[in-house]
Amino acid sequence: MAARPFRQFVVKVHSRCDLACDHCYVYRHADQSWRRRPRVMAPRIVRATAERIAEHARSHRLTRVTVVLHGGEPLLAGPERLAALARELRRSLDGIAVLDLRMQTNGLLLDDEFCALLVRERIHAGVSLDGDRDSHDRHRVRADGSGSYDDTVRAVRLLGRPAHRPAFAGLLCTVDVSNDPDAVYGALAEVRPPRVDFLLPHATWDHPPARPHGTTDYADWLITAYERWNADDRPFSIRVFESVEAAAMGEPGFTEALGLGSPDLLVIETDGAIEQADWLKTVAEGAPETGYHVLVNSFDEAARHPGFQARALGLDGLPAQCRACPVVSICGGGLYGHRYRSGSGFVNPSVYCADLLKLIQHIQSSADPAQPHAVPSADIGALTAGGAPEHAAVLRLAEAQLDLRRSMLAYLHRAGVGSQDTWQALLELDGPALDLVLADPAVHAWAVTACSADARGQSVPDTEFLEGIALAAAFRAGQRLELTVPVGTHGVLRLPSVGRLRLLPNGGSLRSGQGVRAGTDGVRVWRADGGGAVWEPVQRLSLGGFEASLESNSLRPAGAGALPDLAAAWRRPLEAAWGVLAHRYPHQAAALAAGVTTLVLLDSEQAQDAPRPPFGALALAPPGTAQDLVLTLLREWQYAKFAALRDLHDLGGTGQEAALRQAYADLAVARAWHTRPGPAALDGAAHWGKRALAALDAFAAGSDAPTPAGLRLAADVRAAVGSLIEGS
Repeated sequence: MAARPFRQFVVKVHSRCDLACDHCYVYRHADQSWRRRPRVMAPRIVRATAERIAEHARSHRLTRVTVVLHGGEPLLAGPERLAALARELRRSLDGIAVLDLRMQTNGLLLDDEFCALLVRERIHAGVSLDGDRDSHDRHRVRADGSGSYDDTVRAVRLLGRPAHRPAFAGLLCTVDVSNDPDAVYGALAEVRPPRVDFLLPHATWDHPPARPHGTTDYADWLITAYERWNADDRPFSIRVFESVEAAAMGEPGFTEALGLGSPDLLVIETDGAIEQADWLKTVAEGAPETGYHVLVNSFDEAARHPGFQARALGLDGLPAQCRACPVVSICGGGLYGHRYRSGSGFVNPSVYCADLLKLIQHIQSSADPAQPHAVPSADIGALTAGGAPEHAAVLRLAEAQLDLRRSMLAYLHRAGVGSQDTWQALLELDGPALDLVLADPAVHAWAVTACSADARGQSVPDTEFLEGIALAAAFRAGQRLELTVPVGTHGVLRLPSVGRLRLLPNGGSLRSGQGVRAGTDGVRVWRADGGGAVWEPVQRLSLGGFEASLESNSLRPAGAGALPDLAAAWRRPLEAAWGVLAHRYPHQAAALAAGVTTLVLLDSEQAQDAPRPPFGALALAPPGTAQDLVLTLLREWQYAKFAALRDLHDLGGTGQEAALRQAYADLAVARAWHTRPGPAALDGAAHWGKRALAALDAFAAGSDAPTPAGLRLAADVRAAVGSLIEGS
């Protein structure tokens, strides 16, 4: 079996802890290897780990990797070591992949200095909090038995302050069915987290979880929390619930405990040992071990270890009982470690099988089919707050947009737009290559126009664009496709995300050349009249973790000269602006890089007044200073997110929507000013914040009845502006 690349790396920076939690899988279960490991990861192991991650990313052409700083308790390593580790990782990955750096902590050592370091070094911290005082202190105690609730909540509130909130990734809460789920949920909600992860306690069939009330105690507990979350209009993200909802719609789940995806995570211990996921410590002494080490072995060698290979089997690695289950595509057999039983190993259902079945079926029955493309309310909040959770919310927003674009194409198919040959080609090419094409914002713009025209009984313009989609998908898939294409009035056929052909307007037969790949010799053209065509591949620009296609706002007809070299003209100003953006606004930069595929480069500042492009594209006027371009990028990114939300939710009448849109954009500018140094920056933040509040007042005074989604977004913007002004 071919080795699958790893994308997540858990780095154990410190192997001891300042708590003595009685449910900890590192210290209180079968594997006790922590006793033999050094307390702190040595500098040479840090360097070797960073180099191995970079080597793996380069070898597999990964554009993004996630590193989780873990322990023990990673804060025990101290601020200097953590900062040095973060810089070593970024140095090694520079020009190779974007680093998503995270940390899981109990938070006890967090203070203003530590929080400032997390923001500065772009480390997204998750804190373990099990709910209210009684619930938390039931397990999370110090060595002397005293509780840790007060210090943990102090740390969470400190991390939630405006200056530190960009580093606040969320809370981890281990479920104990002895705790009141309403009390736990209320305590978590009270500290306003961006996200909560509910974790089932690690258990196996040899050591099953406590069930004081029945066989589905954990499902009942989680269902109570789920209903409370829904009743509160989902004020923050809860990963397990959203994962079930997403998987039920055929999308990837968000937790390794649910779903059939192959494993993409490995662990590097403080001594440099390469191991499997460390929840395997619950199974047996040495269960996570591979025998590999970062000073000797590559991660590709580790990927061929039988333990990783066994987890990559998907459905084939599950017992017959699981394969026959109606929710197996969602639960995926549950967490791998929860399947273990002496004698049969991991070829068993999860010890939480009955709980997972009941929880999934409850969420499925509660799902609202009326808004299949909507994003969760918690994601709307994350997109507005602009902190660490925005990146994941953007990925889900992009998935919803892709789903919407597929629905618009399905509508056009039913309406009889386009040839049968084209639709047959699209059906045959459906898959990752077509997804890349549909991610081009030009597809969205054309599909909206086409659907609107058909709905009004008008002829659909530019129907050749549909053939362009099919040819582009064939191009990306490396497959041969021949289609007869009616050439439009401009004599230009666009292949979205790939390039365009400039032709004479008298028809012809186009085919993607056999074996042609993106970035080689483009698309070959055979003309019935023997005429030729000019192939213009999409121009692209890479900016240290951000890659985008470049387009001009001018459509050049067949008789015009060659396109100007947009990359050459814009590279230096964009590189300078992106450097400032990535350093000063790292969370917004990471989210922007995840959601933007295209930069539309305008001829003049006046062109900025034209309608803005759909989600996935930013319109940029000729740059002034680097700082001006940074503000433009942040403002246009805010407009792009708003456009996507407007596509998916009813945000209000025309006037209300315009006011809300303006407030949303002004918030981005206020946040940018707030991050700059000096008193003038605070004045700028206050000015733009007041503009946003005035726009919100106009939204509230609108003549149309406000919609729930519009009210929620307005409340999120007002809260975000209030935090900025408070922080000023």
